[in-house]
Amino acid sequence: MEIPVRQVTDDEVAFFEEYGWVRLGRLVDPGAARALRERAGGYLADRAKDKRTLVDQAFGQSRDVASCDEMFGALTMSPAMGRNAVRLLHGVRAVRVQVTNLLVKEAGEHGATEFHQDFPWMPMDRSAMLTVWLALVDVPADMGSLRFYDGSHRQGLLGRSFTRPGDDQLSQHPWLKALEVSPPLDLEAGDATVHHALTVHGAPANRHDRPRLSFTVTYFDADALYTGLPYKQTDGLGLRVNRPFEHERFPCLKP
Repeated sequence: MEIPVRQVTDDEVAFFEEYGWVRLGRLVDPGAARALRERAGGYLADRAKDKRTLVDQAFGQSRDVASCDEMFGALTMSPAMGRNAVRLLHGVRAVRVQVTNLLVKEAGEHGATEFHQDFPWMPMDRSAMLTVWLALVDVPADMGSLRFYDGSHRQGLLGRSFTRPGDDQLSQHPWLKALEVSPPLDLEAGDATVHHALTVHGAPANRHDRPRLSFTVTYFDADALYTGLPYKQTDGLGLRVNRPFEHERFPCLKP
């Protein structure tokens, strides 16, 4: 199975390097996005709907979908996706898959996603990591498309969020408000945004009467070394500290 994925342009690569995020219009053919959306429903229907964590209050999720669904797996392992990730993560020779996820933000069920960085939780020794956020439905800005603080990926590791109420990045670091925030983005099914793991990002609540539905895949530098930091995804896999993530859970894509 092959999912048509377009290549990023030089301008998009330059934008990502400067701002830490980029919009990729029609990354995936809309027809393929519709097929992915139809498959997504069953996985999300089975998700737990508790609100135990602050993340659960912001969106619902079905993790590692690419490992159990052929079509999501084909998209994740697409050579074009790998080439795009390598180009955007300037200086890496190849990437590994860190995680795939289906995300849903229901109107009335989920609130805003607080501004945060992705990397502070990760057990990798370097921050060359990005997430592709693919819209599976049309996502107007007031449905909760992502917003980004321009250039925040240059500020380094700013600490964890979602550990207690009020610990979002803007509360911890008010000076971030001096940076420009990206404009509200209207996305069509098949459009994507990509953000660096150090880019401060968040999303408003869904103000529509239908769910915001997206697929995400996170790629990281294939040469990154395991630090041994406790992390649910990697605990118990037998990974060796200061060695690469050579495990079937983290397949490698080369350009």
